[in-house]
Amino acid sequence: MSLTDTHAVVTVVAALAIVAGMAGVVVPGLPALPLCWGGVLVWAIFGGGDGAGRWLVLAGATVLAVGGTVVKFLWPGRNLKRTGVPTSSLVAGAVLGIVGFFVIPVVGLVIGFVGGVFAAERLRLGDSRLAWPATRHAVAAAGLAMLIEFLAGLLIGVLWVFGLLTT
Repeated sequence: MSLTDTHAVVTVVAALAIVAGMAGVVVPGLPALPLCWGGVLVWAIFGGGDGAGRWLVLAGATVLAVGGTVVKFLWPGRNLKRTGVPTSSLVAGAVLGIVGFFVIPVVGLVIGFVGGVFAAERLRLGDSRLAWPATRHAVAAAGLAMLIEFLAGLLIGVLWVFGLLTT
């Protein structure tokens, strides 16, 4: 492979975007599914080869990215509404999670999120024993959202590899 080989460079750029998108599931500030989808878009436009197959792969990646984003918000959100965890507690967890990520790299995200949700629920409910179940539900919902986003990104990557091998 030569750096003057446009198709190879486009393929590497697309692969790096998809990998960065997968990392974006756990790194705040990196938009996971848009990066994965953008990698496929760059490959479809600039990769050369069979155009129809590339556009079909892009269409499939679009469906997966949009569907993954919608499901990522609806499914865990429905579970949280059912358990009674308010949005304000999740916002507190998200803010402290982002702060924690920069104060204590990587693990600070989890510590900050759990601490933020617990503190907000403790203030709202007035009792630590009542705040822990809500905190567990919020952490489970965040984990489910991350799992959904990771699976959607992984499926986009698999679809892209399939398209790369067949077009």
